[in-house]
Amino acid sequence: MLLWFIIFGGLMRADCYFSEEKHPEESNMQSPTVVIAVIARNAAHSLPYYLGALERLNYPKDRISIWAATDHNADNTTAILREWLTVMQKTYHYVEWRPMEQPTSYPGEMGPKHWTNGRYEYVMKLKQAALNFARRRWADYILYSDTDNVLTNPDTLSLMIKENKSVIAPMLDSQTAYSNYWCGITPQGYYRRTAEYFPTRHRHRTGCYPVPMVHSTMLLDLRKEGMKKLAFHPPHRDYSWPFDDIIVFAFSCRAAEVQMYVCNKERYGYINVPVKPQQTIEDDRINFLHLHLESMINEFSMFPSQYLHLPPKQTDLMGFDEIYLINLRRRPDRRQRMLWSLYEQEIDVKVVDAVDGGALNSSDIKILGVDLLPGYYDPISRRTLTKGEVGCFLSHYYIWKEMVDMQLDKTLIFEDDVRFQGNFKRRLMRLMEDVAKVELDWDIIYLGRKQVKPGELEQVENVKNLMVVDYSHWTLSYAISQQGAQKLLNAEPLSKMLPVDEFLPIMYDKHPNEEYKAHFPNRNLQAFSTHPLLVQPSHYAGEPKWVSDTETSTIWDNDEVQTDWRGSYKTLKGSAPPTGFQSASRDEL
Repeated sequence: MLLWFIIFGGLMRADCYFSEEKHPEESNMQSPTVVIAVIARNAAHSLPYYLGALERLNYPKDRISIWAATDHNADNTTAILREWLTVMQKTYHYVEWRPMEQPTSYPGEMGPKHWTNGRYEYVMKLKQAALNFARRRWADYILYSDTDNVLTNPDTLSLMIKENKSVIAPMLDSQTAYSNYWCGITPQGYYRRTAEYFPTRHRHRTGCYPVPMVHSTMLLDLRKEGMKKLAFHPPHRDYSWPFDDIIVFAFSCRAAEVQMYVCNKERYGYINVPVKPQQTIEDDRINFLHLHLESMINEFSMFPSQYLHLPPKQTDLMGFDEIYLINLRRRPDRRQRMLWSLYEQEIDVKVVDAVDGGALNSSDIKILGVDLLPGYYDPISRRTLTKGEVGCFLSHYYIWKEMVDMQLDKTLIFEDDVRFQGNFKRRLMRLMEDVAKVELDWDIIYLGRKQVKPGELEQVENVKNLMVVDYSHWTLSYAISQQGAQKLLNAEPLSKMLPVDEFLPIMYDKHPNEEYKAHFPNRNLQAFSTHPLLVQPSHYAGEPKWVSDTETSTIWDNDEVQTDWRGSYKTLKGSAPPTGFQSASRDEL
């Protein structure tokens, strides 16, 4: 019997051993389950981008349920959300959909963006219904995210879960100091500015910090202690603060001894700045458009959902005869960003392939008739002209020539490294209408420039936000008339070239160097500038994504002498830079 047991037992152990070898290792734990609460109202302008960001979250969709509600809409928010959910319901674990077609407004509201007490109460009830839904389904987490908040970082959800907090918000960027958290709160429940806010908002300090209020986008861990006590509606029995959904929930967290956190370790996305009660859906759309354009400059951009049909935009020339975009073929990323930015603003544009100075050798430059302005040296680096600056000048010059040849009355020129200020198109069109009304004699109007010597500017009479220009650098964007283009061509600048942004101030007689000006006797260009400026550089010198094709090149007549953004000393009149000289680029002025 004992022998049989030993043999049989041995066979059993061997059998188990071989059986284990045949099976794969244990699989990893499944991701926690998440409910995403989508509450949309009058959000047709932002909803495609919001939904597109949800699609791109790096999180298994079969572990996500969507709870979606929409109400009181004066636009087509309901149709957009329905179209998206119809497609995506097969992708997510579960979808619950609660549309309300009527009414389209709340009693007593001053506009579609006005928050009445009735609206606050209804939103609180919706958020509570989403929370109840998540609890009934035993979800691990619920993510609240307003539909004008766009989580462009696809890892946001996973990163917030890893922080292991009861209530945590990814800090969102905006066009202003506004974000989705408070660092201070008054005893009455109102916002209080603290010393910690701006260092956090500007990421001068980074981490996950306890705060008394997070809102708009936040993740709740429903498994944590105290979470069963949290509620949006009805308010806590001791609540006496303002009737506002975000403040009600902050009080609920405080009463349940649940700490809120904001995390700014990375860039997670964007939040639109709220509009005033009397403003319209169109005002909100314009604000969001600016936010969208800003996102294109940064690491994570907004893109609309791939599952929505968006009607094509109707582009126009804003009253100009042509709008030019100067772009190097070897900078397709810049071209794409600018084309998309202009399209989103419904602006038509003609792409001009820039002259690539880096591809020119000294012989090519001589054949083109280019010669250096006698005595020219860069005012900062003290080097002579670079091939990149030659290419930049020629790119602008050929547009001026096309204007004259084709008898174009007025055009608008963009370089490919600009960022747009809010409401750019409307502001520029209004400005040009005012210029026409007063019959202003103008040749060039800067939309973006670097004012070299800040000081008081002379206001143009009867034209709001237009100034007489002073000495400036940069040619980011400007409007130019046919008369102005002809004046620039008549100066025959190719045979006495200097950077184009030094040439223009000479032509309107505001350049400080009298020797340079002496080579151009007819300095009668009528030059003006918008104030405030309508465009800025997309990146400034020294920033991580800053690239200059004019500063990074070789010297115009020497294919061996390299320059970089710090400048070059190799063509100085002496063998060493001036005493105390700090190397820099003209872009840093």
